[in-house]
Amino acid sequence: MKSDYSRPLDLKHGRVDLSHGGGGRAMQQLIRELFARHLGNELLAQSNDGTVLPSQQGRLVMSTDSHVVAPLFFPGGDIGALSVHGTVNDVAVMGATPLWLSAGFILEEGFPLADLDRIVRSMAEAARHAGVQIVTGDTKVVEQGKGDGVFITTTGIGVLPDGIDLSGANARPGDAVLISGSIGDHGMAIMSQRENLAFDAPIVSDSAPLNSLTAALLASQIELRLMRDPTRGGLAATLNEIATQAGVGITLFESAIPIKPAVEAACELLGLDPLNIANEGKLIVVCAADSAPSALEVLRAHPLGREAAIIGTITADPNRFVQMQTRFGGRRMVDWLSGEQLPRIC
Repeated sequence: MKSDYSRPLDLKHGRVDLSHGGGGRAMQQLIRELFARHLGNELLAQSNDGTVLPSQQGRLVMSTDSHVVAPLFFPGGDIGALSVHGTVNDVAVMGATPLWLSAGFILEEGFPLADLDRIVRSMAEAARHAGVQIVTGDTKVVEQGKGDGVFITTTGIGVLPDGIDLSGANARPGDAVLISGSIGDHGMAIMSQRENLAFDAPIVSDSAPLNSLTAALLASQIELRLMRDPTRGGLAATLNEIATQAGVGITLFESAIPIKPAVEAACELLGLDPLNIANEGKLIVVCAADSAPSALEVLRAHPLGREAAIIGTITADPNRFVQMQTRFGGRRMVDWLSGEQLPRIC
């Protein structure tokens, strides 16, 4: 039966079909009545093959990320907000101000339009909260059984002022390592939903935009070496990346690392190490040791950094080992994750 494109999309009962990715009227209707309705702005409204962006003073920072999380909706967020937060954070930890995002959607035939509408609405809210605009995008539809509902790729562009140079290669022996809050919340929120685990205190994803927190640190004149967001691979992978880049060692203090009791209990139950669990709203900061108290004060003054802590120190180590001083006074290696501990978490 021929579709009637004069009627509005049935966002309550309708489903994605192959024509929504075919470049014709159905695709234009999907863009107009769903995507543009939530994401519309003056740059997106140019409606050309590319968007002409206004010129900016400073250097440009660009980052891209693909999001394939399962389930699509989880406690504390969904794939829509996550796709915004993930790319905003990758730009922000470079010291840049995130400004614009692109969004590419791969939709599976049969996916409910109500769920897609919810995801895009969540993206729009996340972008407004982060102060960025989604200015261009693309939609493709694959046959049923050849996708998994929705995959989203976002690319972000931000502006980096002159004089800011943050890099993992900047870490020096004696520097302090800080984290903005408890680790493992996002990964265990996903896992607890998959496994139908219930706790007295529900585990909620920490997915959030970090750009206001990074801006506060940059405005404080603290002697920053680098900032990172410990996503896939968690704290362990991110610190091993830094140690490798800078040619240094890192010593962590187990008793100082904030972990929520429910997250710690879930990790024990499932035999997982919280140091390897993904985060989507936490910030690692490496700064000069004498700046650490000031950095901690700035972090704790921000809503996203109230649980911030100084958790380690950079050491001189030609082996580039990351080690942890345990609660019992011993030491253990904190190595790279071997294999895929939690698939499809971001």
